[in-house]
Amino acid sequence: MIRKSKVTVSPLRKLEYAKLMVEQGYTNKQIEDMSGAGKSAVSRWKIQYQAELAGKTPENAKAFTEEQRKIQLLEAQLKQAMRDNDILKKAAAFFIRDNQNLK
Repeated sequence: MIRKSKVTVSPLRKLEYAKLMVEQGYTNKQIEDMSGAGKSAVSRWKIQYQAELAGKTPENAKAFTEEQRKIQLLEAQLKQAMRDNDILKKAAAFFIRDNQNLK
């Protein structure tokens, strides 16, 4: 059995392929032939797109839809702000403790 070489497909192109499968009824095999990607990749694109349409943000992959990409960006910004806040709390506690020792 010969293994296919790895094909890199942009998120925009994955979205287009997923739309073809979900909205226009293309089969996974047709998309495999068009994209050059493997069975599992094509299946993942379709499943991810359907999940995004249902409002679920992917956790370990880049989102296809604009709405879900924005959610991922906002979640990343919130996570960074929370880390920054924790660092500032620790720094403030350190300086308060340090200043009390000077008295």
